[in-house]
Amino acid sequence: MNSVQAGEFKLEVVVLPVSDVEEAKDFYASLGWRLDADVTADGDLRLVQFTPPGSGCSIQFGTNVTSAEPGSLQSVYLSVSDVEATREDLLGRGVEVSEVFHERALGARFHDPGRVPGPAPDHSTYGSFAEFTDPDGNGWLLQEITARLPGR
Repeated sequence: MNSVQAGEFKLEVVVLPVSDVEEAKDFYASLGWRLDADVTADGDLRLVQFTPPGSGCSIQFGTNVTSAEPGSLQSVYLSVSDVEATREDLLGRGVEVSEVFHERALGARFHDPGRVPGPAPDHSTYGSFAEFTDPDGNGWLLQEITARLPGR
């Protein structure tokens, strides 16, 4: 079991702002993510939690969970070992996913200018991307990582 040491921080949950809890639940279930919880309290709070396969971090959404505007969470990274295969899997699940791209200049992953179609040359680690959104427009960024930088 991995323990948390003093001075360590491990990202546990990202809260997503959604407008329709059932639609969001159906969407994330369709991705093949594990449903960890769907609980209610006091009739006005509902909390739904999913975990992507292989992730140590989960997502939560629900009713009265966040005051953020639905769809306002953007560029949440999902690291994948093969961005093209992951894109194909998502397309097969009915998800609209961008074409794979790499950056001409640092930061182009966040907006279209500066994106170059296709994977990074030689599929260099950290260099290839694709993006998709949930039904509310919360944005996910797939990043291909084949080898971690030292210390990661």
